[in-house]
Amino acid sequence: MSIRVVVADDQEAVRTGLVLILGSAPDIEVVAEVGDGLAAVRAAAEHRPDVVLMDIRMPGIDGIEATRRILAATSIELPGSPQVLVLTTFDLDELVDGALAAGAAGFLLKSVDAVRLTDGVRAVARGEGVLAPEVTRRVISRYAGSPRPARVPGLDRLTARETDVLAGLGRGLSNAELSAELVISEGTTKTHVSRVLAKLGLRSRTQAAIAAQEAGLV
Repeated sequence: MSIRVVVADDQEAVRTGLVLILGSAPDIEVVAEVGDGLAAVRAAAEHRPDVVLMDIRMPGIDGIEATRRILAATSIELPGSPQVLVLTTFDLDELVDGALAAGAAGFLLKSVDAVRLTDGVRAVARGEGVLAPEVTRRVISRYAGSPRPARVPGLDRLTARETDVLAGLGRGLSNAELSAELVISEGTTKTHVSRVLAKLGLRSRTQAAIAAQEAGLV
């Protein structure tokens, strides 16, 4: 089945280019393209996409608020909930933090090439997290050498296996890699990941990876 994508960017030329790139992939279908945050929220509700490719700087509400509204309208425990992949020119810390806190599954820069963009869309559609290398280095560096782990609400509710899964997410493991390491099926891994997110009140694997870093599990 095709990965259904909504493209949200206020620059028409950029939006057209993104649609052409994604539309050339045999397994990706662009179901809507919009030019502002409110339209992105409406398109997500109307088309029920697998992925929303979201710019940050847009008129009306920005991409961070649009992400928050889209994800607030869905349940992480229900199949088919959309994933948001932020694509922006800016890699400022406050934008990265805002997007990830809102529940975005990934954060890429517009300098990304076509192959990495389509691979990023596929990855978040599978429920995996994606971060630009520049962003990954900065996020990890915040927790490296931290003198004491932070308290992560809900961590004590995790089973031992779920804690192992969270630690694996913190190391950036995919479902296939987690399954191989823990010697369980990918279906079981997906179930564990969903339970970890629900118990910790998180919206994405990327948020879970950050929580694992904060808790000192990595």
